[in-house]
Amino acid sequence: MPHKVFIDGAAGTTGLEIVERLSPRSEFELIVLDDEQRKSAQARRDAYHAADFAVLCLPDDAAIEAVALAEGSAVRIVDASSAHRVAAGWTYGFPELTGRDAVAAASRVSNPGCYPTGFIALLAPLVRAGLLPADWPYTCHAVSGYSGGGKALIARFEDDTDIAFRDYGMTMGHKHVPEMRQYAGLAHAPLFAPAVIPAHRGMVVEVPLHLSLMAKSAPPQALHDCLAAFYAGSRVVTVSDELPDEVLLRRSMQPSDRLELFVYGAKDGSQARLVARLDNLGKGASGAAVQSLNLMAGLDEIAGLAL
Repeated sequence: MPHKVFIDGAAGTTGLEIVERLSPRSEFELIVLDDEQRKSAQARRDAYHAADFAVLCLPDDAAIEAVALAEGSAVRIVDASSAHRVAAGWTYGFPELTGRDAVAAASRVSNPGCYPTGFIALLAPLVRAGLLPADWPYTCHAVSGYSGGGKALIARFEDDTDIAFRDYGMTMGHKHVPEMRQYAGLAHAPLFAPAVIPAHRGMVVEVPLHLSLMAKSAPPQALHDCLAAFYAGSRVVTVSDELPDEVLLRRSMQPSDRLELFVYGAKDGSQARLVARLDNLGKGASGAAVQSLNLMAGLDEIAGLAL
């Protein structure tokens, strides 16, 4: 029997991609509500109670309300919003870091944010291994395609084609920061500098390191080797042995669930640049949700992923 899945918020960017990924698969049967039913709390409550799994593709407040609607049911939830990413009782949906068994057994899974996916993937293994200090004041620079901002930002970029670069989060305190700090294992909140470029999808996340100023740190090659060993069993995350002179995002980027990591180091070992490249709608959103859903349903982790 196929697993019944209810995608709440299926009309949004992330939800549409998840529907597109799951619809052809015989392992899943989608519970679909029409336009009127999507606005009905009772219809949604009934859908949660009929489903084996639910994926929340909603704003944070609506995701919290959705969890309340699901109370009393046996439905297992993947929340793609940021509402529960650091909440007690929720499993962080990053199998490579959290553990595949933990995600597979969870009843409540919170999907990682797109920017934090790159940041945490780069730093968490190195801090865990003691190769970088947990108490360093880390900085994160990142650029994303505009699709990560939802319908309003998509419309803005498509209507105003003169925008070349949008720097934002200027007042600090971005909602991703608590997640970045907690799952990277840091003593201090990182200084996060996000930006948006006129491309529909794609993302580069970078963490610059002053290794020579740290009380204790490993050389760039050791950082690379640690990441390569940590992700050796992953079919999604790769650590590149090749270091191109430039890391590009292309406007023609096709959907991808890969996460590519690079470690660049100065010749004297005094500095390094940790770089992650991913699709903000792939491993950064829809692809990560499907990966967790596969594990929770006892299926091949990468079934239906674009690799």
